[in-house]
Amino acid sequence: MTANLLEFDLDGLAVFCEGLGEKRFRATQLFRWIHQRGAADFDQMSDLAKSLRQKLQGHAHISALPVISQHISTDGTIKWLFDVGDGNAIESVFIPEDDRGTLCISSQAGCAVGCRFCSTGHQGFSRNLTTGEILAQLWFAEHFLRKHLNTPDRVISNVVMMGMGEPLQNYSALVPALRAMLDDHGYGLSRRRVTVSTSGVVPMIERLSADCPVALAVSLHAPNDALRENLVPLNRKYPLDELMQACIGYLAHAPRDFITFEYCMLDGVNDQPEHASQLVDLVQKHARQGLRCKFNLIPFNPFPASGLLRSPHARVQAFAKQLQDAGLVTTVRKTRGDDIDAACGQLAGDVKDRTQVQSRMAQQRTIRLVPVSTPLAVSHVQDQESGDD
Repeated sequence: MTANLLEFDLDGLAVFCEGLGEKRFRATQLFRWIHQRGAADFDQMSDLAKSLRQKLQGHAHISALPVISQHISTDGTIKWLFDVGDGNAIESVFIPEDDRGTLCISSQAGCAVGCRFCSTGHQGFSRNLTTGEILAQLWFAEHFLRKHLNTPDRVISNVVMMGMGEPLQNYSALVPALRAMLDDHGYGLSRRRVTVSTSGVVPMIERLSADCPVALAVSLHAPNDALRENLVPLNRKYPLDELMQACIGYLAHAPRDFITFEYCMLDGVNDQPEHASQLVDLVQKHARQGLRCKFNLIPFNPFPASGLLRSPHARVQAFAKQLQDAGLVTTVRKTRGDDIDAACGQLAGDVKDRTQVQSRMAQQRTIRLVPVSTPLAVSHVQDQESGDD
């Protein structure tokens, strides 16, 4: 069996090349061809010796994930559904903005955390993705978009691990993927522009701060343990005080000087003035120990199985003002791609019924992509540090 080279960060690829009797600098050349140029054919890699290309053809391959479907929102957001085998499918979402292009990536097929407001959690958990399956989402999206925009420039400037799954419950596959994203010979993304979102896996937050510190977002969603245990079952194992201490520890290594707390606004559940007051108390208590944070309020995207409703716009704005008046940096997330089920919490709509998705995969093996002549509502951007959330 040959090795899929998308499974390796640069160090792993160097070990692989050494196993073929090659020097480390060959791994660097190969890494650039794969990730910077999007090459999948070893014969394209003209600065590699013919003898090495022959070795690679016998021992390696570069395989993207089969695309089941692509949907483009009226706001330019693009959602891809990828086949990861055995009836499992994952989703990735590209969100274009004037000053950046953000790719939301999945880390698992399904999710075991089971948050009440997340449709992925209601789907259940199938398996962890491999490093190659995580990276393949970025590899495909970046080079697909470059081709369709007819540009050599970078299109994806930000990556958020906010798709399907809990990234920190797939730690061994996540970290090499992050390192490839950050590597100057790979995608060269800034640590400030790669965000891992977690529901609060405390031991792995501590490990990530040492192994590969990137921007950290925490799915908070409640101001007290009783409510959070109802919304985010993982809180029963890692209660709020432990989570806050892990966040404080992470800040010692973080590329940003704050943690982003994500807070999904649920009508009559966690959106009342007393909840905002409790959030202020929670933050002020831990600020004395070094916690620095900002809040991102997320309008809920309803789905039938949740039994939950979106907070009215006026209540979301009042909640935000209450936090802001207390000195907490607070933003309200703009909903993107909800017309194609690509908004926050919606990434499972096409894959809930395994029997149906297996049947659909069998019928849709031909990749359906928009023609090159079809304009995409996407702006490509150069890497920059300013204006990043």
